Amino acid sequence: MPEPTPTELVTQLTTLLDVEQIDTDLYRGPRQPGGVGRVFGGQVIAQALQAAQRSIEDAKVAHSLHAYFMRPGDENHPIIYRVVRDFEGRSFANRRVIAMQKGKPILNMAASFQLPAEGLHHQQPMPDVPAPEDLRSERELRDEIQDQVPEKFRRFFLRARPIEIRPVSPRNWFNPEPTEPVQHSWFRVCAPLPDEPALHRAMLAYASDMTLLGTCMLPHGVSWMSGKVQTASLDHALWFHEPFRFDEWLLYTTDSPWAGHSRGFNRGRIYSRDGRLVASAAQEGLVRLGD
Repeated sequence: MPEPTPTELVTQLTTLLDVEQIDTDLYRGPRQPGGVGRVFGGQVIAQALQAAQRSIEDAKVAHSLHAYFMRPGDENHPIIYRVVRDFEGRSFANRRVIAMQKGKPILNMAASFQLPAEGLHHQQPMPDVPAPEDLRSERELRDEIQDQVPEKFRRFFLRARPIEIRPVSPRNWFNPEPTEPVQHSWFRVCAPLPDEPALHRAMLAYASDMTLLGTCMLPHGVSWMSGKVQTASLDHALWFHEPFRFDEWLLYTTDSPWAGHSRGFNRGRIYSRDGRLVASAAQEGLVRLGD
C-alpha cells in the first residue's frame, strides 16, 4: 500500500479535528484511522478546543486552555465532547469541555476567549538556533535506525506523520545519554492549510503535546523506547499569544525545571520564524521507572 502524500496526511488530520455537532453544545470527535491502543493526548486536547471554539458565537478568540487527563482514551471508540458555557461577557468568555468515552470522563478542559485588543507588549527573545533548512527531519532520522526498532514499536515509530519535526539536537531513542533538560525543534504541518485561524490553533494544540513530556527525562538518560519508564500526561496548558500559521515553520523550545515523586514538569515556548513568541505551553506528566 503506497504511503500517503503530505496533502493526504494533512487532510486526514484536518478530518480528525473536525468534530461533529450532534446536539446543542454536544460534539463527537472522530477516531484516528488505523489508531491502536491509547488515544494521543494532543488529539483529545485539539478536539476539545474545536468543540469550545464552535460554541463561540461572536468574534472572541481562544487565548488559553487548561486541561486535566483523567483516563486514557481508547482508539476503538469515538469521543463525545460536552461544552458548558460557564461565562459570556463583553470582552471574555469561558467554556468548560468534558470529553467522555463509554459514559466516563477522560479529560476536563477549561478554555478562555477574548475579543482582540491592544495593550502593553514584551516577550522573551527567541533562542539562536540553526534554521530548519539546515536540519534533518525526524522522519529521516527514524528511517536511518529502523533496523534497531523492536517489531512491536516499528509500525508506530516509522509511520508517516502530518507534523514534520526537525530537531536541533536529535535524541538517541534507544541509548540516550543524560543531557541538559532543554530541547529545540522546528515543526509545522507538511502541507498548506486553509485560512482558518481556529484550525491552525487546534493543530498547534495537537502538536504541542509532542516532545514536551520527554524533556524532563533528558537529564536521566531514559526514553519511552527503552522500556524502562512508564509515562502519561497528567495535565496540559496552552496560551495563544499572537497570530500564526501552522503550515509555516515554528520553533518549539522546551525545558524542564523540575522532576520528582514520579512526576515531571515541562514548559514550552513556541516562536514564529520572524521571532515572535506566538504561544506557550506547560505540562506535568507521570514518569514512573520500571525494571
